[in-house]
Amino acid sequence: MKHKGIGILHPGAMGISVAASAQNTGHSVYWLPQGRSSETLKRANDHHLLPLPSLEEFNQTCFIIISVCPPHSAVDVAQQVIHTGFKGIYADVNAISPEKSKRIGQMITSAGAEYVDGGIVGGPAWEPESTWLYLSGSQASLVGDCFRGGPLEVEVMDDQIGKASAVKMSFAAYTKGTTALLCAIMAAADEMGVRPELEKQWSRNGSDFAQRTRNRISNVTAKAWRFSGEMEEIAASLEAAGLPDGFHLAAQDIYQRISQFKGADPRPPVEVVLEALKQKKE
Repeated sequence: MKHKGIGILHPGAMGISVAASAQNTGHSVYWLPQGRSSETLKRANDHHLLPLPSLEEFNQTCFIIISVCPPHSAVDVAQQVIHTGFKGIYADVNAISPEKSKRIGQMITSAGAEYVDGGIVGGPAWEPESTWLYLSGSQASLVGDCFRGGPLEVEVMDDQIGKASAVKMSFAAYTKGTTALLCAIMAAADEMGVRPELEKQWSRNGSDFAQRTRNRISNVTAKAWRFSGEMEEIAASLEAAGLPDGFHLAAQDIYQRISQFKGADPRPPVEVVLEALKQKKE
């Protein structure tokens, strides 16, 4: 199987950077253009990914498949691969709970393929020491070796499926959870008519926290549609660990309320985002 390539499902903003690190390590990287957007097509062409006409041919050509998709699509993508009889190594590196990763792993291995659990911490991997791919499972080292050329950093854990996803869930619970909290705080302060005073208090002693918060709220709109599902996965992870899930279920609602700004260019000003936050999404 060594002569075969690596497949990426699908080369979005994160996936294309993962593909680039595989290329830097000397691998051919394949993808499926069927049904993808013009933006994805341009991204894949710009980075010289090799197109294949069908999922069946994709699975026959690739000995490792990397799934990089929104959390809500992870199970469906795995099922599509299973139905074509794939027998190589399937690595799910999506932002999903350890429990969901274990379920996908059982599906994959029951179909006769190998499974690796993964989690990506950081944004798209274009700079060294900025983005880490955590991997766990019996074939984790083999998958990790595909990206040694960087700039994606690789952390191989043990053989236990779910460990890599647990790192991702724990990390994102803070980084993206606190952004959702700040969204709620700013929207509530605005509704109560005290946002200028709150920002003034935040800015005392030369602090730039108020400005950083405004930037954070405006910038997160680009990914809110995706973070909503991720908050649901984090809530499930906390519940399985015996902890309250309510905070991140509320964060899911926050991100749903501003998911309408997906693809907005330029990013909406914070005043527009706050108005959207104050409108309960049906």
